[in-house]
Amino acid sequence: MASNADFVQYIVDQCSRAGDIAVRKMMGDYCIYCDGIIFGLICDSNLYVKVTEPGRAVLKEVDMRPPYPGAKNYFYISDVDDSDYLVELIRATLPALPPPKIRFK
Repeated sequence: MASNADFVQYIVDQCSRAGDIAVRKMMGDYCIYCDGIIFGLICDSNLYVKVTEPGRAVLKEVDMRPPYPGAKNYFYISDVDDSDYLVELIRATLPALPPPKIRFK
């Protein structure tokens, strides 16, 4: 099931204070980026954040699930209505992720 466009925009808005938030459509669902770094996925109108130790320290509850069949586990974020929490989680997660790959054309 694809993600609802209104939900995707809501997540973008909720995360916007963390930095430059962008999404890229991927087979009906979305990759979500902050300042060019992919930090999670929006699948089936649910938010999933990449697993990092700094991110784990910020989580209200640790709930790990694969965002789609065959995927590795991500942090499943059930509380998407708390913008401060999402911003704190993203800011904690980003430094633990690899920088974006430079693509040559």
